[in-house]
Amino acid sequence: MDRVALRGLKARGHHGVFPREREEGQTFIVDLVLSLDTRPAAASDDLTKTVHYGVVAEEVVDIVQGEPVDLIETLAERIAENCLKHDAVREVEVTVHKPDAPITVPFDDVTITITRSRV
Repeated sequence: MDRVALRGLKARGHHGVFPREREEGQTFIVDLVLSLDTRPAAASDDLTKTVHYGVVAEEVVDIVQGEPVDLIETLAERIAENCLKHDAVREVEVTVHKPDAPITVPFDDVTITITRSRV
């Protein structure tokens, strides 16, 4: 499988278990690796035979900005399900970063990474 990667998609969402997270919101960052066979698109130079990563990026931002969930695990699952709706995508790796998570000790980032496939 070939891979198309989108790194650092940023959007403000209201996800989290604490009321402050739901009320104030925070920035979430999403990285995607979409696995697909790019040979048909390369041979024909035809966008319809691959995945339109610009569309995927907009959809991911809409999901992050959309209906709040408690867990970033749930958010990652929603993103993965959406990516797999694109016909060319056979597998997706989703990493959701929550750099402003409500943790009381110094840290750089909190992430969840999931991999989902059609099989």
